[in-house]
Amino acid sequence: RDLAGSSAAERRAAALSVQMIFQDATASLNPRLRVLDIVGEAPVAHGLVAARDKRAYVADQLARVSLGADAMARYPHQFSGGQRARIGIARALAVKPRMLVCDESVAALDVSIQAQVLNLFLELRRDLGLTYLFVSHDLGVIAHVASRVAVMYLGRLVEVAPAETLFCAPAHPYTISLLAQTPKLVPGKRRFQALPGEPPSPL
Repeated sequence: RDLAGSSAAERRAAALSVQMIFQDATASLNPRLRVLDIVGEAPVAHGLVAARDKRAYVADQLARVSLGADAMARYPHQFSGGQRARIGIARALAVKPRMLVCDESVAALDVSIQAQVLNLFLELRRDLGLTYLFVSHDLGVIAHVASRVAVMYLGRLVEVAPAETLFCAPAHPYTISLLAQTPKLVPGKRRFQALPGEPPSPL
């Protein structure tokens, strides 16, 4: 939508409707701020909640991502990787977005923690009606969370399809190769196969 003729309030609402969750939760959280301010600063600044109500509001956001209110007084370095990822999610949700852009949001986590965070994403999508743009090189993650998948090769979209269709009947050679390299619980040596055809120049 073109926002050139919109009011400042409309432009601010449009900006807040899309929020980002980053791959490196540690680097994306200000190490000098306590969680109370990391999560509560933006909703207060944008008038979504009064400053006097910030503590209660932040406690609600933390509860939504399965963190206790005691986390508000602590700094990012005092949490585990999975907990920092949850703080990043709470910060994004605090301004009531309609869409979250998740850039490799679980890539830096252990597999068991990945599963917990992915299940949290699914619960939030169900409860809040969120839309996700989930960027990942892990097809297992994509199969778990996506309803529609777009495959990029050398910076271009080469295949877009519903998740069920793409994982059952991939059409592009690059998609076929990606799926063939997905780890499987089958013992034995696997043979590398190059992509068929002439690869395009990245230039």
